Amino acid sequence: MSTFIQTTLMLVVSNLFMTFAWYGHLKNLNHRAWYLAALLSWGIALFEYLVQVPANRLGYTTISLPQLTVLQEVVTLSVVVTFALFYMGQ
Repeated sequence: MSTFIQTTLMLVVSNLFMTFAWYGHLKNLNHRAWYLAALLSWGIALFEYLVQVPANRLGYTTISLPQLTVLQEVVTLSVVVTFALFYMGQ
């Protein structure tokens, strides 16, 4: 599997964790205190970083920083739109 594909897949996984950390609590924890949602989100974000940092390091071996940044943004928008449509129902 190419480095670009590996990087892209890792960024998709990372962004799934990120999106759930940022927005999942709006659906699942809206009846709980905000600080509980924040603590859970931080816990989820740990897994995001455990995938995102290696993805960026791997990607940077074959593509430039601007290309890596654009790839990250495309992945983020794709994941957030999918999350909003299918998970949040919006």
